[in-house]
Amino acid sequence: MIRKSDEILDRLEILFPNAGCELQFRNEFVLLCAVILSAQTTDVSVNKVTPALFERYPDAASMAFADPKELEPYIRSIGLYRNKAHSLFGMARSLVKNHGGSVPSSFEELKALPGVGRKTANVVSAEGFGIPALAVDTHVERVSKRLGLVEPDASTEATETVLKHKIKKDRWIKAHHLLIFFGRYLCKARNPLCDECPFREQCMYLKGKTK
Repeated sequence: MIRKSDEILDRLEILFPNAGCELQFRNEFVLLCAVILSAQTTDVSVNKVTPALFERYPDAASMAFADPKELEPYIRSIGLYRNKAHSLFGMARSLVKNHGGSVPSSFEELKALPGVGRKTANVVSAEGFGIPALAVDTHVERVSKRLGLVEPDASTEATETVLKHKIKKDRWIKAHHLLIFFGRYLCKARNPLCDECPFREQCMYLKGKTK
């Protein structure tokens, strides 16, 4: 039975050697927008809408002086597009007003932006600035509980805290991607591919102890 987080990550690196960020971005502003847009939708869907969006609004200044309704047609095909348009507009205005139009590297400053929570701030810190961070999305939270790395009733923030304690800091960024790929392509929320999983012996899902 595989129990240690390092051993789990080592096995996942064999399964998913190319695990990494699947959102397409060319700078920190584009990344920040893409992560906001990715909530409750797929990275593939986000990547389809962002080229036209960023051709029209390439930076915070151009987006900040738009109207949220002007943003909506560009992102209409993804979920919650009206709310996301308001979040993008508010975020861009805050960047212009408080940060000279640049995306801050500080986790706290990122989290203070409209539409940005812990997950988004962690992703931008890690992918945009290379700062060790471990973002917890639905995939990471689900598989962490199924693998027994965290308690089944742990909150999202508690899951992040426990994972950061159990995983070495220099593996946080990669661990995020490995756990996402495991949850996205093998340990799916519905109909997980249990017959292909190397962690069946310790799986809390198969034991009926978590969803």
